[in-house]
Amino acid sequence: MEMVPSEENQLVPKEIENAAEEPRVLCIIQDTTNSKTVNERLTVNLPASTSLSKLHEDVAHKAGYVIGTFDLAWGNISEMTPLDQSSAITLSESGFEAGKRNFLQLTDRDGEQPQMASDESGTADSSGLDDSSQERFIGPLPRESTGGCSNDYSSPSYSYSSILNKSETGYVGLVNQAMTCYLNSLLQTLFMTPEFRNALYNWEFEESEEDQVSSIPYQLQRLFVLLQTSKKRAIETTDVTRSFGWDSSEAWQQHDVQELCRVMFDALEQKWKLTEQADLINQLYQGKLKDYVRCLECGNESWRNDTYLDIPLVIRPFGASQVYGSVEEALQAFVQPETLDGANQYFCERCKKKCDARKGLRFLHFPYLLTLQLKRFDFDYTTMHRIKLNDRMTFPDELDMSPFMDVEDEKSPQTESCTDSGAENEGSCHSDQMSNDFATDDCVDEGICLDSTGSAERGLKPKVAETANSLTFELFSVMVHSGSAAGGHYYACIKSFTDGQWYSFNDQHVSKISLEDIRKTYGGSTGSRGYYSSAFASSTNAYMLIYRLKDPSRNTKYLDPEDFPEHIKYLVQKEKESEEQEKRQREIERNTCKIKLFCLHPGKMMTMIENKLEVHKDKTLREATQMAYKLLELEGVVPLDCCRLVKYDEFHEYLELSYEDDEDTPMGMLLGGVKTSYMFDLLLETRRPEQVFQPYRPGEVMVKVHVVDLKNDTIVPPVSVRAFLNQSIAEFKQLIAQATGLCAETMRVVLERCYNDLRLLFVPNKTLKAEGFFRSNKIFVESSDSPDQQLPFTDSHLWKLLDRHGNTIRLMVLLPEQLPGTLSNRTAGQKAAGGSDGSFEGSKAARKPVEAILEESTEKLKSLSYQQQQQGSSNSDSQKSSDTSDFEHIESPTQELDSGSSASAAADNRELEDRIQAAAAGGSSGPASDPDNQFAGEERSDSEVHNDRSTSSVDSDILSSSHSSDTLCNADTGPIQLANGLDSHSITSSRRSKAHEGKKETWDTAEEDSGTDSEYDDNGKSKASSTPFMYFRVSEPRNQGEASGDAQKCIIVHVDKRITLAAFKQNMEPFVGVGSSQFKVFRVYANNQEFESVRLNETLSSFSDDNKITIRLGRALKKGEYRVKVYQLLVNEAEPCKFLVDTVFAKGMTVRQSKEELLPQVKEQCKLDLSIDRFRLRKKTWKNPGTVFLDYHVYEEDINISSNWEVFLEVLDEPEKMKSMSQLAVLTRRWSPTHMKLEAFREVVLESSSVEELKEKLCEISGIPLENLEFAKGRGTFPCDISVLEIHQDLDWNPKVSTLNVWPLYICDDGAVVFYRDSTEELMDMSEDERSVLIKKESSRLLKTGHRVSYSPRKEKALKIYLDGGPAKDSAQD
Repeated sequence: MEMVPSEENQLVPKEIENAAEEPRVLCIIQDTTNSKTVNERLTVNLPASTSLSKLHEDVAHKAGYVIGTFDLAWGNISEMTPLDQSSAITLSESGFEAGKRNFLQLTDRDGEQPQMASDESGTADSSGLDDSSQERFIGPLPRESTGGCSNDYSSPSYSYSSILNKSETGYVGLVNQAMTCYLNSLLQTLFMTPEFRNALYNWEFEESEEDQVSSIPYQLQRLFVLLQTSKKRAIETTDVTRSFGWDSSEAWQQHDVQELCRVMFDALEQKWKLTEQADLINQLYQGKLKDYVRCLECGNESWRNDTYLDIPLVIRPFGASQVYGSVEEALQAFVQPETLDGANQYFCERCKKKCDARKGLRFLHFPYLLTLQLKRFDFDYTTMHRIKLNDRMTFPDELDMSPFMDVEDEKSPQTESCTDSGAENEGSCHSDQMSNDFATDDCVDEGICLDSTGSAERGLKPKVAETANSLTFELFSVMVHSGSAAGGHYYACIKSFTDGQWYSFNDQHVSKISLEDIRKTYGGSTGSRGYYSSAFASSTNAYMLIYRLKDPSRNTKYLDPEDFPEHIKYLVQKEKESEEQEKRQREIERNTCKIKLFCLHPGKMMTMIENKLEVHKDKTLREATQMAYKLLELEGVVPLDCCRLVKYDEFHEYLELSYEDDEDTPMGMLLGGVKTSYMFDLLLETRRPEQVFQPYRPGEVMVKVHVVDLKNDTIVPPVSVRAFLNQSIAEFKQLIAQATGLCAETMRVVLERCYNDLRLLFVPNKTLKAEGFFRSNKIFVESSDSPDQQLPFTDSHLWKLLDRHGNTIRLMVLLPEQLPGTLSNRTAGQKAAGGSDGSFEGSKAARKPVEAILEESTEKLKSLSYQQQQQGSSNSDSQKSSDTSDFEHIESPTQELDSGSSASAAADNRELEDRIQAAAAGGSSGPASDPDNQFAGEERSDSEVHNDRSTSSVDSDILSSSHSSDTLCNADTGPIQLANGLDSHSITSSRRSKAHEGKKETWDTAEEDSGTDSEYDDNGKSKASSTPFMYFRVSEPRNQGEASGDAQKCIIVHVDKRITLAAFKQNMEPFVGVGSSQFKVFRVYANNQEFESVRLNETLSSFSDDNKITIRLGRALKKGEYRVKVYQLLVNEAEPCKFLVDTVFAKGMTVRQSKEELLPQVKEQCKLDLSIDRFRLRKKTWKNPGTVFLDYHVYEEDINISSNWEVFLEVLDEPEKMKSMSQLAVLTRRWSPTHMKLEAFREVVLESSSVEELKEKLCEISGIPLENLEFAKGRGTFPCDISVLEIHQDLDWNPKVSTLNVWPLYICDDGAVVFYRDSTEELMDMSEDERSVLIKKESSRLLKTGHRVSYSPRKEKALKIYLDGGPAKDSAQD
């Protein structure tokens, strides 16, 4: 075959090159195997006849990878199976589209990253020191988020698709749970310590003695096995932290790595007691030093021995401006003695006097593993904040410790005069230098790329091997901290003893580094900046150094897997099987399609239920249908062969596609592959055995057809019809005629495009698309020869019926618990309900109480409903199906039913209505009720929804329910008549109800000036001469609250929501039994809160189906009246605000008149027997007492009042002192520091705003001399509670002002709180126990009153490892 060069400079077959007319496929490939290339795109443009194997070759050449070491998968299908790289199938046959962009992803193959073409012979050794060709990155890697010590780091070798793949270094990382980088660094260091790892492997877990979950050694052993044998890139540490007794919150606490090392070693020693590893920590990490004091006069020396696990090295001595530049200098300073002279002289036992002495430390023994802590965290006494010292400190690769050894003491045996305090002070070589200065709060990792340092460095130079008896230590671990004293990030640089290569273990990322990278962790910056040099230095620097003694006789190597103990081999095999199982499960997840599943469940009244279908992509449609059938629990409800899966659009309620002849097609192909989310859903469609499934094809639209019967004023349940957008109206009418049996020539079709937007389709040649049809549509059809067709559409009876249908809602109205016995006993002149609706016209001869009529009507309606059900049982199956459809039925006031049974039912129903209306009319002859009769309660007005701070948005609480259950299979359905002429479901469709849930409410927000409107008289009757007709009809009553024992009558009201509240109340009069002015309407929201509706001229437009209304007896507000809530002010009680009564104030009423009306109410309801001169009313703002209302003040003239008003009633111990508005009433409280006590409130009335007058008044009531009196204004909401531990220093005492109405006091109104004290009193001196008791007492007191406790300073959470499995709950907590 002749080969020619292509445009890619590759040799391709000539016939392909010459195919000029052949379409080409543009492939855009994203390389997801590397974070550096994830944002880059490779472009390949190949003929459509190119094979998949050729595509892989071209991509490998362009990406620089070895063919066969990567996979290609579809880019828009993240979990799709990779393309077959050896297949000869062409691109066009594989689904590639010519002339379009085809997106692919280049991913890892079999868990391994692609091999670079240049690395075929092996991976290049990167351990050399020559890094000039590329900038090496060490330290915290870049990440997207910045909060906390997160694990969202990325590296040049990391991507989401390769998170489970082992690093090219061969080492496994550790996943950062949240802020556990400090733990990961220590665990990796211990793992890379051969002596520790091997000793841990030799320990064997005994199941009979301890649970695996709580065993710290076992979980560490298991973690080390995974680190050595796992094929993952990183493994979790949750099992280890769980064995520590930590919960998930501990993952968000960052701690000091040195502190963790200490605590974990202690825990291991406790767990290893009575085992071979009991003394392992001491053998590896424990050293010994001597703390001595030598008299300079006689030479006598007193000393004691201490043990240590690490050596803390000071970087900058206290008060010094210079820092130690190297570890050797810091060690020299550590053993440098200090002279005790002057006031610090030492009492010598031999001289029997105070003498000058020399005090210091000498090392007696160095551990095998030497740990050095660089004390980078300090406290700045100038700013009173913790700081981190980023100064430069070098450290050598090999450290000779012989200069720091006390040779004499090492050679000579210890005498008995030596005091060994190791047991008491183990792990600490100098306790005052061992404080943990690392903050755990507000941890923020800082990712910093370290700059290059100068070439002249101390240390880190290879040395010749020392003798076996030398004290030369080899550096193998550097734990680095990046960040500040407030928080940061830890990672570890560790040298492998196998190959001598340095690696960076940065959580889940492991990479090779060089000695130059280690030098970058010295810290500091170029040049000298004096004392503040650390402020300009890099914040990434070494924090802990671990050296190992160079002793060939003791230095060991890592155990190879073949040398593992038997119990470790078993553990390796167990973990390998677990990992393989996890891999298989992950593969199944990658090939599982997860999609929403819906079904109109026949066994649940055709309710639309939702579930999630999870099916493998290789499962067929038949198998998926069986899975959905079982998932939705349809067994025994409908046969399996009467079910099928169809493509469904939930948002538009649209059936997109049916899968005919695809029963054996894999779901992966039907759904377009495995995706994280789909743009469509599935619906399990059901049918009856005698029905046939209708095919659904792409491009069709679904139309719900509602047939309108003008003669009976009914609208039947919908029939589903499928049409095409390019069909004409004439063709569409023929289609409807076939489905409904109506005449197409006389048919009128009305499209409801959106809520209450009715459009008559009268142009025969116009297409459905031009008329505004979409995926799912709703139409009304009518076909009759009535003269109504000749009228304009908006004047026709059809339009009026549809308009009423679109605006009618169903309300659940709860009537008062105790209905009146007879109307004549309650009210006179009741207006008949038929005044505005013909439905209530009828005989007025009967005179019965409403309660009796309602009870009788309930039984009658039950009987009629049963008769209707018996009639309906003889209908066809299609009518049975319509029982569960979205039935929408409207009946006019003059409805007549055709059938005998239906007509009889309607006649009986009208008889009941006539009797109810007659009973209402009968009340007109009774005596008039007392217009001032009030029914006290604790209800709230609607306007409080917008003012009550504890109430959320009203709109979100509106009750709504959906009754939509559209028929999916075509069936002959007809209107179903109920006994009362109404449907058993919603009057309006669920879609319309949902459209109104978000509408802003306007009718129930009370006006500021009044609770009623001028168009209505004092009784709530309309002043207009005529009221427009609004539909109003009552359905059967039912009982509410039977379970609780207080059954209430509940009636279902179907009403036009454009009706006003006044008209609604008038129509409700015969059912309540009193006039509209003698009952109140409360709207019930989702949280069961009730708010009174008072705006009579507003409509019910904010209501939707099944909203609840409660009727309560009580006089409704008249014009100029306001409902007011009265609370008692108890200044010295734990709860100073107590609700008393709900009353009514009127415009023009004086305060004294309102007090006179309040007296009998509070006496009757609250048992408060008060004198009118011994209580006052005052303004209430939230919980704060405000302006005192004087008796002669007039509401609306002197005092602004609103419909949701609240006032305080304050009982006085003496006659009222407030006589004028110029006076100022201040609440004062004495603070006694000596007793740590706050006294009770006392009111002080001032004649002016003078500070001097205030201080004089305080002197009078307290006896404190004027020159010693200090005062401060309280903070926050009344009663301005503050802890007694804070009040003495936190308040602004004795402000330098002369008047109270200026800053910082701003006391301009009554009710301000003022604390005062005697400046000569000393603060109580308390012991720690007394203070602790007081802290708990104050905490309990302030928490009960709802005030924030802020006196306790924010403390670091101590790092603890719980050996008993978890922390004990503090029983002392309140």
